[in-house]
Amino acid sequence: MRTRLGLTAALLGSQAAYAGYDTWFTPLTESAAVQPANSYEETAAPWVTPEGFAFKNVVSLREVEDKILSPDQSIGRAENAGTSASMFDMLAYDPSGNYIFIPHESPWAAGVSRYNVVNNHCDLIFAGDGAGINGDWSNDFGAFDPSRFTPNGTVFLAEEWTGLGRVVEIMNPFAPVEDIEWRVLESIANVAHEGINFSKKWEDTIYYIDEWNSGSIYKFVMSKKGDYTKGQTFVLSVDAFAKSGGVPEANWNQQADGVVREGWATWVPLTDEDGTPLPGITDPFRDGPTNDPRSSDVTRGGRPAADDAGGTPYGRPEDMAVGRLRNGNEVLYVTTTSENKVISIEIRENRRGRRATPSGRAIVRTFADNVMPKNKGFDPTSGQLNSPDNLAIDALGGIYIIEDAPNGSLTGGDIWYARDTNNNGVAESLDHFMSIRVAGSEATGMIWNPEILTEFAVAVQHPASTDLDNVPDGLGDAVWLFDVSGVNERFVQYLDRYQGPFGE
Repeated sequence: MRTRLGLTAALLGSQAAYAGYDTWFTPLTESAAVQPANSYEETAAPWVTPEGFAFKNVVSLREVEDKILSPDQSIGRAENAGTSASMFDMLAYDPSGNYIFIPHESPWAAGVSRYNVVNNHCDLIFAGDGAGINGDWSNDFGAFDPSRFTPNGTVFLAEEWTGLGRVVEIMNPFAPVEDIEWRVLESIANVAHEGINFSKKWEDTIYYIDEWNSGSIYKFVMSKKGDYTKGQTFVLSVDAFAKSGGVPEANWNQQADGVVREGWATWVPLTDEDGTPLPGITDPFRDGPTNDPRSSDVTRGGRPAADDAGGTPYGRPEDMAVGRLRNGNEVLYVTTTSENKVISIEIRENRRGRRATPSGRAIVRTFADNVMPKNKGFDPTSGQLNSPDNLAIDALGGIYIIEDAPNGSLTGGDIWYARDTNNNGVAESLDHFMSIRVAGSEATGMIWNPEILTEFAVAVQHPASTDLDNVPDGLGDAVWLFDVSGVNERFVQYLDRYQGPFGE
């Protein structure tokens, strides 16, 4: 096992004293210029970073398919899917930091690859049969966007824009490929999944979101701690939303002027404690496509169920990170991609022990947007926040915002650090952290190593080089590993001393 940064056992699991800290790097001053597919910049230096960052490619489609790593490796590539053939997405580390699980957001034949960091070996451990290309999802899955290593030692995968909106659990993720066991979790609502995460404060709670243009925020409270198969489902409803004329089934941008979607909110139940839909609520566990429920009665059940209960809609809420504010309350950070901002949801619940209350309260705020200052106190940047998609959280609770796609055909997408020095759930500055310059790609899946706290991984998704018909011998989707130990001595000292309850 690789060595953690000098953390003492007495400090493991304690709250990070520096959650909400100042910027620890010198921010960029512009976004990267996009470079040609398979150029040196893609294969050796796809990232523009602040001074002191070190990075290397650890696994790519070409390395695996050309058997460069080892002759018996494998990885996911869906046939006839062009640049979407592999679609590395929301990476998940195991607690040791020795394995990275890579979900494939391919339109059919979606699966998950397991990359052994120590042995430099990659295996496709699970995938559908590819029949989804013809609409047959009985043995196929589509668009595995999120992956999450669970407290039970399993791995969650979930379907986003294709498939049926299901959550799959890999029961023994370290087993030989031929022995892998999995199940579909029927207790999690069928939505366009991206952000799915576990409460760090209450052991019986899972949060997740619906990545739809009127998507809502959900939570699942287990009937029994550690049992993901049975429990109660809730949706978040802002108190002032209905009072101000909000329409749950309308897209966020179709709401009337003056409709409020921030402030105090309540978790409204969709089911009883056994998971049975409440009277008047659509079955949230109904399989289905991502059709608009206003025009289709076969769409995934989670969306219309939230509408029935008065859930508050947001513009493509995508990823979610779970942290803790300085006041000790749990907080959810959620990207709302269509709205070009990130919201924070402060969980205001009084519980006894580790069990959930029946519903509970929350406060919704704007955490970061394109209006707030950028690089405050540093040289300014010409970069602009564009379609925030993914989130990452470091061991000290710092939040990083990853954009959905390049800002244009000539300008690459960016990663930002949201500076919230007083840790109150509202950032004071967006600081330009990194930029990608690979043709046709976006950065995704950024995640900090839970064992080596100065390391993080980021994937390059759907570059032009994944489409071998147009770019022969293309590098394709890839994972890059970063080391920031040489950037800021004080930041490294903080990491060395404290381990917060933020790692994912």
